[in-house]
Amino acid sequence: MCGRYVMSKATGDLLSHFEAKEVEGSPPPPNWNVAPTQDVPIITEKLDEDSVERRLLIARWGLVPSWAKDIKIGSKLINARSESILDKPSFRKAAITRRALIPAEGYYEWEKTGDGKKIPHYFYSEKNDLLAFAGLYEFWPDPSLPEDDPHRWLLSCTVLTTTAHDSLGHVHDRAPVIIPPEMYGAWLNPGTTGKNDVQELLNAMPEPVLTPRVVTDRVNSVRNNGPELLDPPT
Repeated sequence: MCGRYVMSKATGDLLSHFEAKEVEGSPPPPNWNVAPTQDVPIITEKLDEDSVERRLLIARWGLVPSWAKDIKIGSKLINARSESILDKPSFRKAAITRRALIPAEGYYEWEKTGDGKKIPHYFYSEKNDLLAFAGLYEFWPDPSLPEDDPHRWLLSCTVLTTTAHDSLGHVHDRAPVIIPPEMYGAWLNPGTTGKNDVQELLNAMPEPVLTPRVVTDRVNSVRNNGPELLDPPT
């Protein structure tokens, strides 16, 4: 799964890396301990007068389906198993019409030990200082707000996961789906709306090459934040 990650890059760096043209929403500050239900940047594409527009949006991490009765369901939908997104009611519509890239510099995972302890690891790429998680996003109308309220529609997102391969699987059996740069456009393409086409995209994702590193257990608390969370344990 993916339950915490790092996103400390400036908005300008994200726009440049992902070739996005505009920002909608107020970008959150740098965060070395991104946690569920927090606001995060996501990259999307939309058709605008026959041209494709790539944007950086701000979404709440934890997908809230449009039909949900309240926002609480989002805390349970921070991840979506890529093997079933085309069938699950919570994700199947977004899978064919609302795909996103979720920028991250790396993510944390906890390895369970025989004595019941959990050792935090940080997974990152030695070649790329930015990763792109495969994500889905959704708009949810808050029933407690009037229809003309500018805050009525909540934008939320989820991170897709897959079976972790050997080099990552010793820590946890699930890992985020990571989109390589050469597949950004294919994943975001708003013209790809067929279930078979989306499945082919998922099948074509290469295994990422990531490096795990044991880090300080200060990351265990979401109250802690800062680059020192990436330091080794003392």
